[in-house]
Amino acid sequence: MKKIFRAVCALILTAGLVGCGSAPASTADAPNTTVEVTTTMATTEATTTAAPETTTAAPETTTEATTVLEYAPIERAEIDPEKPIIALTFDDGPTDLTPQILDILEEKQVVASFFLIGNNITDATADTVKREHAQGHEVDNHSRTHSQMPEMTAEEIAAEIQYTSDKVEELIGIPTPFFRPPYISVNDTMYEAIDIPFICGYLPNDYMDTVDVQQRIDNVKANAKDGEVILLHDFSGNVQTVEALPTIIDNLVADGYQFVTVSELFEIKGVTPEEGQMYTIVW
Repeated sequence: MKKIFRAVCALILTAGLVGCGSAPASTADAPNTTVEVTTTMATTEATTTAAPETTTAAPETTTEATTVLEYAPIERAEIDPEKPIIALTFDDGPTDLTPQILDILEEKQVVASFFLIGNNITDATADTVKREHAQGHEVDNHSRTHSQMPEMTAEEIAAEIQYTSDKVEELIGIPTPFFRPPYISVNDTMYEAIDIPFICGYLPNDYMDTVDVQQRIDNVKANAKDGEVILLHDFSGNVQTVEALPTIIDNLVADGYQFVTVSELFEIKGVTPEEGQMYTIVW
């Protein structure tokens, strides 16, 4: 029986269906030395004389050190459940822009959740995914190809999600706990084929070049609510969101918000995500 789609998706459904995210990125699949020592023995009737031993040292071998990158977790105060909480999320990574987002979050000591496109997880971006996890951010699922999934079969849909989850698990040891549909396009087949909860979010239209830095800042500040998911993007070239992010964070802090991952949002609010729903606000 088809599941009932109950999308709790505030302002997103008008803008999100047109273009909640970038176009899918292309796939990038980004001696021992033995020295023989000879001892010669000379023997006479009266005495036995051994030739002096010769020791030849094996040549020194220099091994180039491998650099191991380590990232410290974000340091946060204990969350007060009586005060407002909010979840920053980023779609369409990992890309060359993502480390800039991570730098800002590290500077501000704020956690977020990243919804990854499977085809963007390559050798070139693997360390970015590891950094996201090591710093305490959540790594979630945004499909493999960022395609219109309602046009796919159930088997194709399931394969999109499984591919991305497997790629993430290879790098950080855990599968993706949540899914955000590309373009926020959903149908019953998707709900039947995907066995992790769906997340939407308030969209300040930061995927649109025509929405400038100040508009992105103002949109978030004007629409922030306790228990809300904020939907931003870290696709390559989205520099206006990088420029807006420090002020977005500062404004939310000034308004009393605490930053949590999507998983923490449900846990703190005491809500178990239900099948057949897509969440923008958790309360």
